[in-house]
Amino acid sequence: MPRTDRSSERRSEFVPILARAFSELGFRRATTAELARRCDVQENILYRLWPDKRAMFIAAIEYVYDLSVAKWEQLLAGDGDASGKSAAERVLDYESEHHGEFGLYRIVFAGLTETDDEQIRDALRRMYGRYQAFVERRVGEHRGGDRDGADIAAWAIIGLGTVTSIARDLGLLDAGDRQRLWQEMGRVLLDEGEK
Repeated sequence: MPRTDRSSERRSEFVPILARAFSELGFRRATTAELARRCDVQENILYRLWPDKRAMFIAAIEYVYDLSVAKWEQLLAGDGDASGKSAAERVLDYESEHHGEFGLYRIVFAGLTETDDEQIRDALRRMYGRYQAFVERRVGEHRGGDRDGADIAAWAIIGLGTVTSIARDLGLLDAGDRQRLWQEMGRVLLDEGEK
């Protein structure tokens, strides 16, 4: 009887572990030996699932996006909430409290140091493009369907996430200030198109 191919299942099992390792070590310092150790397997097992370390890193980049959007979609599931807030406002409120709490943004930062690698650069471009499209839709919905300027507001909100991540890592803003930054500036960006 042929063995069942569990490759997809194994990749799903290992990607969160790889993501944590890349967020702590970056791309260059994360050796495949260390990645395998953290996954509690031999290196050859990882090489059966991904062709090389770069592919593992790209899978971690995709995981950052997938995890974020899964959280947001869970937050937005249903017909809304009792507060009467738009989906965009609810995502901003969530991010004001939770943005960066797992440190996975460090994978993106590590990737930005590897943009001379075309595959990593393309993975980052896809990830940022998907984030931008998701946020742009929410901004447009918040503005009653008016998408004028929603694309730029979405990029600015992504930039807000980058700034708060940097402030977190460098100790420039405490949690309360990061939360205020998200809430106050996020609200300005959401409402700018309504004027």
